[in-house]
Amino acid sequence: MALGWDWRAAALGLLLLGVCQVGAEEGILHAAGSDTSLGAKQYCVMYNSAWKSLPTSLASATKLQLKDLTSTNLCNSTDVPPEGIKGKLVVVQRGNCTFIRKAQIAQKNFAKALLIASTTGIFPPSGNKSDYVMLTIPVALISSVDVQSMRKVFGDHISAALYSPPLPAFDYSILIIFLIAVFTVAFGGYWSAVEERGSESSSSSDSGPQTHEGNKRKESAAILTPVTVVIFVVVCSAMIVLLYFFYRWLVYLVIGIFALAAAVSLYNCLAALVKTIPYWKCKFSCVKRSFEVRLLILAVFCITVAAIWIVFRNEDRWVWVLHDALGVAFCLNFMKTLKMPHFKSCVILLVLLLIYDVFFVFITPYFTKDSKSIMVEVAAGSESVGEKLPVVIRVPRLLKSVATLCGMPFSLLGFGDIIVPGLLIAYCRRFDLQTNTSQIYFILSTIAYAVGMILTFIALILTKMAQPALLYLVPCTLITCSVLAWSRREMKMFWVGNGYEIMNQADTTSEETVETVTEPVSEYS
Repeated sequence: MALGWDWRAAALGLLLLGVCQVGAEEGILHAAGSDTSLGAKQYCVMYNSAWKSLPTSLASATKLQLKDLTSTNLCNSTDVPPEGIKGKLVVVQRGNCTFIRKAQIAQKNFAKALLIASTTGIFPPSGNKSDYVMLTIPVALISSVDVQSMRKVFGDHISAALYSPPLPAFDYSILIIFLIAVFTVAFGGYWSAVEERGSESSSSSDSGPQTHEGNKRKESAAILTPVTVVIFVVVCSAMIVLLYFFYRWLVYLVIGIFALAAAVSLYNCLAALVKTIPYWKCKFSCVKRSFEVRLLILAVFCITVAAIWIVFRNEDRWVWVLHDALGVAFCLNFMKTLKMPHFKSCVILLVLLLIYDVFFVFITPYFTKDSKSIMVEVAAGSESVGEKLPVVIRVPRLLKSVATLCGMPFSLLGFGDIIVPGLLIAYCRRFDLQTNTSQIYFILSTIAYAVGMILTFIALILTKMAQPALLYLVPCTLITCSVLAWSRREMKMFWVGNGYEIMNQADTTSEETVETVTEPVSEYS
């Protein structure tokens, strides 16, 4: 399969850069009917703690009789029934007036709490501080589907309690994500350098076919120069903004591109293993080209796996395993295909994407209508569409909490948090091989990446909000590599590269040019 298009399509994988354990103000509605044999059920609600906080446990919550007024919007006092709503937990329909207006009417009529049923997704209610400062009752949004389900299960006589238990400080899904991320960057960096070493040995050989093969391998790599780095970041920024505004349509484009790129990536990752199998080496010709049977079988297998993912992509119970396997292959193939020519390009790429990451996580809430991060909103997807972008590693939370009840059962890590530092680690590995530095750059940069991930998770646990992982990964990896290069007095060579970019361009002209260009490099070896 061709590689030339793959890294360009895979650029969509860098749209989400950040560890996202989406933190909102989630709560639980604990409902039960008059018939105790039916038990109790829990439903997700969203509230605003700045208005009125909820108890942290069911034991400390007050049980209230639920009054269903979803036939009205409660925008006027005349919407209150003659029997009143005093001491009740009132459920009304969303629309026609503000949340504050509904809450003021409910409070004026001595209701104890207000639930607003929404048909278009739930989120914490918002309003001017001058309006909600006088509120004394909790206000929360609940899905209209859940209200209908509650009525169907328990009938008209329902007692309910609102509470919001704290999220667990640590979930073991974070550890699984950590292992996946560190393994991928380490293996991807090593694999990229293995191909480089094969190219170098082929170039030094006197055999014509081997030299041609080495050149062919180099030509398959894409070089990310400083100019293309800037263009790349601009394109990523434009894409995430477009996704924020046109998510309903663009999400399917991203799904299609990912499925195609994942199939190619899986093929490229497994082809190296399949070629070691001493069977099915026979070939057949088609349209003046020959194909190995074993590679054709592998191609069919990879396409089938990608097709299975497309069909079952929303089956959260098990498809996350297949999705993450394809995601790892996607990242590995990206790191193998895209080459950083020098440390200068690495610094420009990582710093610009760090700024991109921080801006779309921390700064964009000041510009969006609902004061939410564009990055987190795009990562979490749209409830109305029912589709999520397949550009993150997903691991289900292993501890039950309010987050799992509220439809956020996964810890997420953006592909970009693996690929971007991974490109630097791959460059370090190639630099080690070409300067005979005993893998010290590769080992220390990988350790720095692991330390950066640990710092990211610590910040995530302490702040309990989505974190831009590059905020921690970029300083850890860049500072480590810089200090190492300065201490070894190799910063000049490390900064300008080992001639890989020049050699790659020279291969398209003649072999003599390669020898002339690479001659200064040998002085450092």
